[in-house]
Amino acid sequence: MQTYGRQSLVLVRGDGCRVWDADGKEYLDFVAGLAVCNLGHAHPEVARAAAEQLTKLVHVSNLYYTAPMTELAEELVRLSFADRVFFANSGAEVNEGAIKLARRYSHEKYGPGRHFIISTYNSFHGRTLGALSATGQEKFHKGFEPLLEGFIFVPFNDLEAAARAVDERVCAVLVEPIQGEGGVCLPDADYLPGLRRLCDEKGLLLVFDEVQTGLGRTGKLFAHEHYGVTPDVMTLAKGIANGLPMGALLATEDAAGALVPGTHASTFGGGPVIAAAALAVLRQMTGPKFMDAVKARGKYIRRGLVRLQKQFPVIKEVRGLGLMWGLELTQEGAALVNACRERSLLINCTQGNIIRLLPPLVLQRRDLDQALEILHDGFKAVFP
Repeated sequence: MQTYGRQSLVLVRGDGCRVWDADGKEYLDFVAGLAVCNLGHAHPEVARAAAEQLTKLVHVSNLYYTAPMTELAEELVRLSFADRVFFANSGAEVNEGAIKLARRYSHEKYGPGRHFIISTYNSFHGRTLGALSATGQEKFHKGFEPLLEGFIFVPFNDLEAAARAVDERVCAVLVEPIQGEGGVCLPDADYLPGLRRLCDEKGLLLVFDEVQTGLGRTGKLFAHEHYGVTPDVMTLAKGIANGLPMGALLATEDAAGALVPGTHASTFGGGPVIAAAALAVLRQMTGPKFMDAVKARGKYIRRGLVRLQKQFPVIKEVRGLGLMWGLELTQEGAALVNACRERSLLINCTQGNIIRLLPPLVLQRRDLDQALEILHDGFKAVFP
């Protein structure tokens, strides 16, 4: 339906950090399906787990338990703050679930009338109507009004603004620990802990949208771990099944208790094939020294990007964590995306002027060196 601004590229095969188009041309992939293929393309263990499960059981509905779903929920609980998990098919779906959970929790605990959620400008939470209503970017709202009422927007990284927005209508705060689509915007060290204190003082749920930042992207399994704080509710998707569609809504026992049979559902959520793949992903990511390697690669690419900034004044700022990086430019970035693609590097531009780099977490130093060299040549060609 022409809803995507696709590039004129047909990709037919992938292996690790590389993809090939229909003409056989090879590309180094620094998009990774928009932070989805965190273990790279065609990862053998993920493929093996999904293929094996396909021969056993594909779908039985959530009227019954399946072993992969149960094991995955147990593993996510073991690795996180959470006590309960709800599975769906995408980040937008689990953010919808988080909105419903926050409202119902408040209704059950405090009665009706307390259903507003504080979100942030420049945020992105998904394309369904509820998730879109929680997204603090007007460009995504146009033509879809009236949106779901009940959201208050405040600037990201502004504790005082969040505190001023709290009144008797508010039930929760929804925030990305690092804004991804919004431009790879990192919080100050005291921002997330400050939101935790605010929510504790006011009896609000703190909801972290870790759809893009979760699953190792920042060098820890979850981005909030960098800041020494835990939420009441967290959403995951993108990298959880390395390209197969899954989302997970995690919550503490107290928060999750608001949802009882009949209050929320998803036909395909937590299906055995996808759950088996997600289990394989988690086993890889929690293996010895996996996150240490991500951190080391993140430091290495940062040094290279800072060198580029010194060479090209068009780079206003370099910001990021782990293997999630943004280059804020003083000019539009679309021409650079094209120049890099012509030189066999796939990158992404968001907000018009922010080059976003989201490579697979398994890339090697030679991949980083190649990407930095192509970026240099691209900048030289577009911004001489």
